[in-house]
Amino acid sequence: MFTEEKLGQAEKTELDAHLENLLSKAECTKIWTEKIMKQTEVLLQPNPNARIEEFVYEKLDRKAPSRINNPELLGQYMIDAGTEFGPGTAYGNALIKCGETQKRIGTADRELIQTSALNFLTPLRNFIEGDYKTIAKERKLLQNKRLDLDAAKTRLKKAKAAETRASSEQELRITQSEFDRQAEITRLLLEGISSTHAHHLRCLNDFVEAQMTYYAQCYQYMLDLQKQLGSFPSNYCNNNQTSVAPVPSASSNVIGSSALTSTSGLVIASPTNLIDLKECSGSRKARVLYDYDAANSSELSLLADEVITVFSVVGMDSDWLMGERGNQKGRVPITYLELLN
Repeated sequence: MFTEEKLGQAEKTELDAHLENLLSKAECTKIWTEKIMKQTEVLLQPNPNARIEEFVYEKLDRKAPSRINNPELLGQYMIDAGTEFGPGTAYGNALIKCGETQKRIGTADRELIQTSALNFLTPLRNFIEGDYKTIAKERKLLQNKRLDLDAAKTRLKKAKAAETRASSEQELRITQSEFDRQAEITRLLLEGISSTHAHHLRCLNDFVEAQMTYYAQCYQYMLDLQKQLGSFPSNYCNNNQTSVAPVPSASSNVIGSSALTSTSGLVIASPTNLIDLKECSGSRKARVLYDYDAANSSELSLLADEVITVFSVVGMDSDWLMGERGNQKGRVPITYLELLN
């Protein structure tokens, strides 16, 4: 019967316009829900191999193993590097602080994925795998009932004898009744699409709120990190970037007169001051800005506000000077000092 309809050799019962519109709306909802769902998964988990692994575990009804995400991995590398370089050095201290912030961002990223999966992706997936499958099943059943009705109409037209015609009319009444009943069932299911849209709108709001929380957390973490690290001098900045004015110092001879001080005690000195201090002839007095615990026997522990003697040694790392306090002598980090006249 279906083939004859396609070839124009048989009559085709048309669905009413309202039902056709509902069918079109359901199909459109299904197509776009799938696209949004898949692209959201890509957004939350860019790694295709990880998505495939999660899909397999889901089909096996098993929990996927917990894996470290990219921000967390970067953060751990930074912390390990900073520890290796020395927490007392400017670079080592900065790496550790950046690493800790990256790990916080990684945790926020994990929370975003979990919240979005529960409040946004799961309802979309439930519609595709549940409600729409039921609609598709009833729609196919309606198609079959329509074909049965059209076949009965064709047989009635071809009936010649009165007895055959009576039998065909009875068959037509039955198939018409079954078709109408199935059309009503399908229509009721399709009208539920409007409720689905309302539910998905609430889920969309939850997704937006989860993203807003995530980006607000990331912004606050980076803002705190920026305050800790301070702002680089203008000669460190790209011409297309806005530089932040350095923190002023109380003394014109302070190492940090064009250096930067953070709330955590990390100081980033400008190249000019480092060169001046490293190239100074003989020994100079310097005031200690912050407490410093020696990492090994070659270093000198420092107390804030004490005054020590410092001098440069050929071949020594540019971040360090030789410090002297009475009979004690050892390397001291240059960023913890204020050079005195």
